[in-house]
Amino acid sequence: MSKIQVNKLHTLTGHNDCIYALAEGSDPRFFYTGSGDGMVVEWDLDNPKDGKLIAKLPHSVYAISVDKERNLLFIGHNFEGIHVIDLNENKEVWSLKITDQSIFDIKIIGKSLFVATGDGVLTVIDIEEKSLVKHIKLSSKSARVMAVDNDQKHIAIGFSDHTIKIIDAYDFKPVQLLEGHSNSVFALAYSPIHDTLISGGRDASLKFWDTKTYQQTNNVIAHMFAINYLSFKEDGKYFITCSMDKSIKVWDAENHKLLKVIDKARYAGHGTSINKVLWSTYNQSIISVSDDRSISIWEVDI
Repeated sequence: MSKIQVNKLHTLTGHNDCIYALAEGSDPRFFYTGSGDGMVVEWDLDNPKDGKLIAKLPHSVYAISVDKERNLLFIGHNFEGIHVIDLNENKEVWSLKITDQSIFDIKIIGKSLFVATGDGVLTVIDIEEKSLVKHIKLSSKSARVMAVDNDQKHIAIGFSDHTIKIIDAYDFKPVQLLEGHSNSVFALAYSPIHDTLISGGRDASLKFWDTKTYQQTNNVIAHMFAINYLSFKEDGKYFITCSMDKSIKVWDAENHKLLKVIDKARYAGHGTSINKVLWSTYNQSIISVSDDRSISIWEVDI
């Protein structure tokens, strides 16, 4: 294990339930969190103690995403649909009822919004027209997580049926079916610099896929319990994973080696499942959110 220095900078509180959603703002100084209490909060990395309530919804929020081109915040409101906040005006500008299911992930490509839901459906929305484009039924099990490959214009979608499906982001046609996980897929990310897709999930393993062929190239047993999410450092050289085992792990992206474990025992980390992590592009800090209702901000000298 390398001698990476870790310093816990802040613990932020204010949510009254488990925090499930985390997204970086158009201005990466800001980030957003969403939780089981329906609250969506804006945080400022320069003044992190003062969170600002952006929205309060009747149901839990598992997914949020920022449209950096239009400075819009998309909120997945479970059992209802999408709420859209204009971050310049700090007010809701439109909404769309698209599902009676849980919304697990939201991604933006150009003027298209992709929404992954608990009934295995991928919903496509035209952001400019504020209208539904298509419902695509991809599985009988939940669509849990998505990742976008901007080079190939592919969307990878991880499902609770243990598979990852790759589709074309423009004509929505299937590109590849990836099988290898033995349980639900919760974590997906394309490398910014390597031809690699990384996946993780309930089976606690990381799988590495060559994006030119979508063949699996490596498998690493990475955590004790489910891997809930992963995030790359901006330069693509490192990535982090978070888990139900209450730890964050820092990895070398090229050789897939574990470099550091950030947990409660060593660094006064989270006391329960860590649901999302984000490697900030603003100050290269790591942001984590947990079932313990808190947000941690970490300085990692790597």
